[in-house]
Order: sequence, then C-alpha cells, then structure tokens
Amino acid sequence: MTIKEAQEAVDLWIKTYGVRYFSELTNMAVLTEEVGELARVIARKYGDQSFKEGEKDNLGEEMADVLWVLLCLANQTGVDLTSELKKSIEKKTNRDSLRHIHNEKLLA
Repeated sequence: MTIKEAQEAVDLWIKTYGVRYFSELTNMAVLTEEVGELARVIARKYGDQSFKEGEKDNLGEEMADVLWVLLCLANQTGVDLTSELKKSIEKKTNRDSLRHIHNEKLLA
C-alpha cells in the first residue's frame, strides 16, 4: 500500500464507518495519546521498564494507530503526505548528507 492509498483507505473508512472526521484539534489530542501508548511499549520493550501484568508487546499495533491518526489529520487538512515526505527526504539529504557520516558519536 502506498501512502496515497493509505490516505484514501482511511478516508473511505471514515466516510463509511466513522460518520465524520473528529475535529483537527481532537485528532491532535488523539495523536498525542497514541504516541504516548507507543512510547509506553518502547519503554517496556527497549528501556528499563518491564511490562505490567496484562500488558502486551503490541509495538506494530501502536505504530499503526499513530499512522492512522496522522493520515486522518493529513486528509482533513488537505496534506498530500507522499509529496511532503519526498520534500522532507530531499531537505534532509541536502542539509545532512555529510553531517552524520562525519559524526564521531555515530562511528563508535
């Protein structure tokens, strides 16, 4: 699935099952909540915390939830994420093409 297809699939789901998009402000709050849930799993899986009884290692599910809400926000604000990601990669390449290669901290 391409990013464009993902945006279209989320839009179709919202229009078919979701009644309407939540407001942009609500979706921003939901995105923050989902990022927090992802952070919790990462802290337990890769950090010093351990999973509590009943918690599961659902890293992929939490990442997909973050992506879902981001796609919602892109759709409702008219952002073409494919185009924006291409521009972001180009910007980072132009700005950082040598920066990380010469970073001694990354060579250790």
